[in-house]
Amino acid sequence: MLLQKLESIYAHFLDLQEKLSDPDVASDIKEFTKINKEYKSLTEIVETYKVYKSTLDNISSAEEMSKDEDEEMRQMAKAEIEELKPKQEEIEEKIKVLLIPKDPEDSKDVVFEIRSGTGGDEASIFAGDLYRMYTKFFESKKWKTEVLDANEGTAGGFNKLVIEVSGDEVFGMLKFESGAHRVQRVPKTESQGRVHTSAATVAVIPKFEMEDIDIKKDDLRTDTFRASGAGGQHVNKTESGVRFTHIPTGIVAESTDSRSQHKNREIAMNRLFQKIQESQKEKAYKEQKQQRKSLVGSGDRSDKIRTYNYPQNRVTDHRINLTLYSLDKIVDGDIGGIIEALQVAENAEKMKASEDA
Repeated sequence: MLLQKLESIYAHFLDLQEKLSDPDVASDIKEFTKINKEYKSLTEIVETYKVYKSTLDNISSAEEMSKDEDEEMRQMAKAEIEELKPKQEEIEEKIKVLLIPKDPEDSKDVVFEIRSGTGGDEASIFAGDLYRMYTKFFESKKWKTEVLDANEGTAGGFNKLVIEVSGDEVFGMLKFESGAHRVQRVPKTESQGRVHTSAATVAVIPKFEMEDIDIKKDDLRTDTFRASGAGGQHVNKTESGVRFTHIPTGIVAESTDSRSQHKNREIAMNRLFQKIQESQKEKAYKEQKQQRKSLVGSGDRSDKIRTYNYPQNRVTDHRINLTLYSLDKIVDGDIGGIIEALQVAENAEKMKASEDA
């Protein structure tokens, strides 16, 4: 069964390989990019399949050899089988992980938003610290970033920051960051040396191509408006703000994050699409009576996901009960270990769900 599945994937891989050498495909940049992306995504499992097939062939040959009349040949075959069987099991475990269906949104670029929460000036300063942490992580991944909106706090940091992040598998790595981040430390503004608790929130919105978004124009009401607030002088002069209302569901999404109405339309549409998707997923979960909450959560800003405790140099991710005593390195951008642990936990959850199905 496993081998059949792998052979089917390999056949599809070869088909994609053939399409990439087709002049008609090569001349269509969009189609070529799409096929090439899928081709690359299958490379690891195809390479693993080749190793797996070779291992099975070697086991089969050794089993044949074990029937030989010669005692020495039988002993050699037995030793080879004992060596290859654990390798077979190891590869099969790896294949099971590789075959876990990937979220199609994982490869998307994102709009990454940080907002100060409870805690006044200290919350804004913490939002600035998170921005520095994430920026260093983005740099380590060689991702491109563009600041769309920045509203600075009165004592430093930011009240709100919106960044566009693009690169490989951006949403797949950053989707776990959505939610409330809590900090425990003595604020710079505290004269008594008491530890305070403040918060900042993160929202990670995948960026969809417009052709990905299947929303009928007739189902949309579009409003443009003059943005208000401390976003800069331009906001009151032009109707750059965009609000979409999805009439069948009543779901509303808007954006005033950019000076450009075109960019705000794009951001608002992505937010609307994500909200509609989340609403549909929630409905499906209720229909299936699924009790287990997704590891990623709803992305709701009220979901407390992580605590950064400065006095103890400790970071705790509450979703997987992970505690690390290396806050100094983590706030300097070393968050890859946390993200990897969350990905492993999500994969384990997906495997369990497929076994229960």
